Amino acid sequence: MNSTKKTSRIAGALYLVNAVTGFFSIVYVPGRLIVSGNAAATAHNILASERLFRLGIASEVICAVEFIYVVWVLYRLLSGASKTHASLMVIFGLAFVPIMCMNAVSDIAALALLHGADFLLVFSQPQRESLAMLFLDVRRYGYDVGWIFGLWLFHFGVCVWKSGFLPRLLGVLLIAACFGYLAVSLTSFLLPSYVTIVGRVANIPLTLGEPAAILWLLIMGAKDQPLEISA
Repeated sequence: MNSTKKTSRIAGALYLVNAVTGFFSIVYVPGRLIVSGNAAATAHNILASERLFRLGIASEVICAVEFIYVVWVLYRLLSGASKTHASLMVIFGLAFVPIMCMNAVSDIAALALLHGADFLLVFSQPQRESLAMLFLDVRRYGYDVGWIFGLWLFHFGVCVWKSGFLPRLLGVLLIAACFGYLAVSLTSFLLPSYVTIVGRVANIPLTLGEPAAILWLLIMGAKDQPLEISA
């Protein structure tokens, strides 16, 4: 990875894998299986589609681990633009990884409760279903907390803006996506009754920023030049 074009293509490919596994585990699987406020229906869906649920857990873990490589390659690409912002991009990005792993553990705990091992027989089936739903809610709240680390996109965007070999518009879109994540995270705790409204508005920058960066890095790449490290 000794040129911006080659490094940007690698970053785009890794970022795409991360987006696909993340969408599958965070959006698609819960959307298919979890029925909000209905523990019995959710339990039925999970046990009836257990393979899908397990694939979601595996995808979540893969997404978390693979994201480490994403931020490392992006650091290699953008540290020459601003080592400070590139370093903060890595720090905030990596802080999200253990949250994803713990959310996967919550899924595993929910599945264990629904299977009802011998040591869980002291709980009735409705109680196990309710406890499983609690773990699934904890997972959801984990992402509400985790989105605060969308701050990594602010520093990513600043690096893109200052790089000179990527379009500045991408930097603006990434910074906007950062504030979309922050809005979703803070609203869920401060103004929960407005989560749906804020989520719809935040989806605009969220669906523009990262997808645009992924496609540009993967398809267009960066203006080719040797990579440099600067303070």
